[in-house]
Amino acid sequence: MLAAGGDLSTERLLDAYRHGIFPWFSEGDPILWWSPDPRMILFPAELKISRSLGKTLRNRSYEARFDSAFDEVVGGCAAPRKGEPGTWISGAMIEAYRGLHRLGYAHSVEPGSTEISPEDSTAWRSAECFSASRCSPAPAMPRRSRSPRWLPHLESAGFGLIDCQMRTPHLETLGAREIPRRRFSRLLEELIHYPHSPGSWSGASVAQVQCRS
Repeated sequence: MLAAGGDLSTERLLDAYRHGIFPWFSEGDPILWWSPDPRMILFPAELKISRSLGKTLRNRSYEARFDSAFDEVVGGCAAPRKGEPGTWISGAMIEAYRGLHRLGYAHSVEPGSTEISPEDSTAWRSAECFSASRCSPAPAMPRRSRSPRWLPHLESAGFGLIDCQMRTPHLETLGAREIPRRRFSRLLEELIHYPHSPGSWSGASVAQVQCRS
């Protein structure tokens, strides 16, 4: 932990993420700012697909859409999980991510089915939500996401790494690994400077993508 206090303005959040710092705190606590050492990251080219997931992908077609249901995805990520008393994604954090989304910095990847209701938090937890530059921090990514179908698209768009922030056994099974914070900072400094402007990813070229193994 580096600091406590401040606010969740878009300016502060963008500056923090560009320096490898992210907010993480519980409802009612002061805003806490973190920069772990070592840092858990996933290089898209190192993604590992397990045998069981590979079999599922071969037998089914998955459709992934970008930025078509941002509010539902964030709401699903914020819903308490079984056996857990609450969530760190408070109302203040949701509003902060919405602000980043409006500016084109925060994006969501969701199931392509139009039959999922906004109230189905279990379905929306299978989606992903993250803030993006060519280094993509993932502050609201579900810890148990089993189908990282958006990674090949980030890789093709020039994203150098996924910032998983802290180690979990599940992330390790996907190919994520820890690196020293100093190396992470160097990589981040290289990746945040790129010519593309922020904006919505809901265009036809990425909004509906059939993903197969």
